[in-house]
Amino acid sequence: MTEPILDIRGVTKRFGALAASDDISLDLRPGEIHALIGPNGAGKSTLIQQIAGGLAPDSGRVLFDGRDVTALSTAARAQLGMGRTFQISALAMDYTVLQNAVLGALGARGGVFRFFRPVMRDAALLARARAALDEVGLAEFEAMRTSELSHGQRRQLEVAVALTLAPRIFLMDEPMAGMNSEEKEDLARFILDVREARKIPVVLVEHDMGVVMDLADRIVVLDFGRVIAEGTPEEIQKNPAVIKAYLG
Repeated sequence: MTEPILDIRGVTKRFGALAASDDISLDLRPGEIHALIGPNGAGKSTLIQQIAGGLAPDSGRVLFDGRDVTALSTAARAQLGMGRTFQISALAMDYTVLQNAVLGALGARGGVFRFFRPVMRDAALLARARAALDEVGLAEFEAMRTSELSHGQRRQLEVAVALTLAPRIFLMDEPMAGMNSEEKEDLARFILDVREARKIPVVLVEHDMGVVMDLADRIVVLDFGRVIAEGTPEEIQKNPAVIKAYLG
């Protein structure tokens, strides 16, 4: 079997008496879309934060391409190739679409924010940012202020920012929240394109079960911080524990 590019081993995180992550283990294999589902409060976003580096687990390990990255910062993990979109937008709303994409490209280079103005004249960074915008269909909006984009377009921009980091995996935390059906279809196609064209595997947290069942190769179901099921979409839909806790 192919070695996983992401391997989560026994991750546990407690907030007082609450176990937000309770001895969770899962992996992400090259080329797959692995969905993470469960009721509100199940611990999905807490787990994503621990994978991305925004929250340290109390115990357990996060391995990325065989390397233990448990102690590394979010920025360090991003530079190793962890691309992420957020449940709540982290874009700079007063900046233009292009400026947001350049910020991502600057982060990939390991630059710092105080040099932002000069890098807007950096041809290599601009080319990288524009290529990412073109890939997600936002090239024509590069001069627009980000606050003027639609909700779906902002989600596309988040993906473009992540693409400037040349990610080796994508962590997508509810990317379709607030989207209309057409926007969801567009993003679903793009996620498949990322997997097929760029060979980038995806960890997907999503509440839209139609989308999950259409996209995912494997699904892990969380409830009260614990894994209660893992399997293919077909297996998950028939699992009595999942139907009782979530799908029912």
